[in-house]
Amino acid sequence: MLVHLLATVMALAPDAETGKPLTLAEAEAAALHNQPTLMEARGQLEAAEGKVEEARAPYLPQVLGTGLYKRTTANFTPTPGLTSSNQTTNPANNPPPPVTWDPHFYYYQLGATATQLIYDFGLSSNKWRAADAGRDAARDGERTAEVQALFNVRHAFFQARAQHDLVAVAAETVRNQEKHVEQTRAFVRTGIQPDINLATVLTALANAKVQLVTAQNNDAVAMAQLAQAMGAPASGSYAIADDDLRPVGGEDGPPGPLVDRALRTRPELANLVNQRRAQELTVEATRGSYGPALSGVANVTETGSTVSPSPVPNWYAGVSLSWNIFQGGLTRGQVREANGTLQNLNGQEQAERLQVQVDVEQARLAVQAAKATIGAAGEALTNARDQLTLAEGRYEHGLGSAVELGDAQVAYTSAEAQVVQARFGLASARAQLLAALGER
Repeated sequence: MLVHLLATVMALAPDAETGKPLTLAEAEAAALHNQPTLMEARGQLEAAEGKVEEARAPYLPQVLGTGLYKRTTANFTPTPGLTSSNQTTNPANNPPPPVTWDPHFYYYQLGATATQLIYDFGLSSNKWRAADAGRDAARDGERTAEVQALFNVRHAFFQARAQHDLVAVAAETVRNQEKHVEQTRAFVRTGIQPDINLATVLTALANAKVQLVTAQNNDAVAMAQLAQAMGAPASGSYAIADDDLRPVGGEDGPPGPLVDRALRTRPELANLVNQRRAQELTVEATRGSYGPALSGVANVTETGSTVSPSPVPNWYAGVSLSWNIFQGGLTRGQVREANGTLQNLNGQEQAERLQVQVDVEQARLAVQAAKATIGAAGEALTNARDQLTLAEGRYEHGLGSAVELGDAQVAYTSAEAQVVQARFGLASARAQLLAALGER
């Protein structure tokens, strides 16, 4: 299904030319596939997965192989402070060979060292667990980006549809005004209406044309914004399907259940919770630097000046203990820094919880207001249509003035625009409520 939607979206430009409408589902699929912010979030998740592997690495054996080949000199160097009898060569009886710069000696060294961490007071284990929590936070960040991308594309979709409808309203107004102009010209020619009425309706027609141009420009801008929300190039106009969002469960109920639901599902809050958990583990890991690290170690080498016969082998195995006893207060400073970051995240989490409550309440009230506005706007449109019909009838029979007719036309146009905006307001408010709940 998703592949089909994406294939449809990729062919949007020719579909717009043939009149095939762009559906909301297609726009959402395009945004989830193409939106750069989602690519960023997925890249951050992949980086977090890599950090988990990095943090796990100290618990696995570490093997280091080395190889050395040298062509070297072998000039004798006496050690200051030692008697001649302790030197390799006795200068009194057997002077060392003359110094030469010719490196005619060969030296080979092959070796491998293996280490295995045994215990380091939670330094590595807590880093590993912190990386795990960081990976969970990155996954929540990806969900946040998805929710935001869906909200943006839904808002842009309904905005584009509303602007397209407003173009139709403006075009209808121009047609009506043109009809009024032709009618008034006939009245003026026969002497039924004065010349000033013709000037009045011509002015109204000019204003209606200006409003049509403005609506067309707004429509073009809305189309470009829709393309941006879908992560696609702005390549012309789309035919917009007459889609709506279904009612959100609980949108007409009290705010409490919606807030509880949002606190459970909002990915931004889950992201901060996981960040806090990761930072708590980072604090514990940093404190582990106060203690020593115990490791097992094994080494094997082969050295010699010739390959044949075989170089001289050596090996050892043992236990290594390392302890940074004093580092000038470095660990203490790192612990304080980690604790400060943890305190900052605690504050961010509490602030986000408060913001979630505000977001849900705003969206819920917006939905309720939009529903009430739709009813009032529909009633106003019915009344304005009747008013315009009566005004046109009065004007046609010479009982009304051009001002009365113009006022009725303006009222009708405004009522139509209010209906369009009210419908857009409800769809946008539901999209906002879904985003406030952290739901797709």
